[in-house]
Amino acid sequence: MFDIDYLINTFDSALRTLHGVCNSSRPNPAAGIPQPELSDNERKYVADLMRVDHTGEICAQALYHGQALTAKNRHTRRHMLHAAEQEADHLHWCKQRLDELQGHASLLNPLWYAGSFAIGAAAGLAGNSWNLGFIMETERQVQAHLEQHLRQLPKQDQRSRAILRQIREDEIQHADNAMHAGGKPLPESVRRSMKFISRIMTITAYRI
Repeated sequence: MFDIDYLINTFDSALRTLHGVCNSSRPNPAAGIPQPELSDNERKYVADLMRVDHTGEICAQALYHGQALTAKNRHTRRHMLHAAEQEADHLHWCKQRLDELQGHASLLNPLWYAGSFAIGAAAGLAGNSWNLGFIMETERQVQAHLEQHLRQLPKQDQRSRAILRQIREDEIQHADNAMHAGGKPLPESVRRSMKFISRIMTITAYRI
């Protein structure tokens, strides 16, 4: 079902994602914005928020590559891989900001990557419409999560704000693209389950 080169590339992507060696194809949205003056408590708080967002991008990489691996439609696979390229930008930007804030990535990222990859692969096996529908719902939930973080950031932290705003715009576009490509809305029970899993990830990444 899969050619060996594609499997090797998928494994390589996983290693790059988890070891923080993903490159960005676009400039960091925070470039040129001065570092804000943050108290120690504010710096730690923002670093905790950015760690959650960084873990979210780890999960996004895993989901897209898992979905691309099992996608039954070549056009859908290309759609997933193109979105994954933009998600790699997000991952790189979040890691840069996390480093600036002297924060650290979540220790549970390998676990979240493995789980997200498995979920993505299962979505791909469910068929083209459900695969794209899963992207629609995922990105809409991510959009709501980012909007919450934008409200929680200190007003003076325009660097983090610029990054999260661009990520939000990209996620909105990903959801729209999936819908126009034939994505099917997911059942309410599935959407609730996705929110529950996302909530667990958010809580653990914030603390660990």
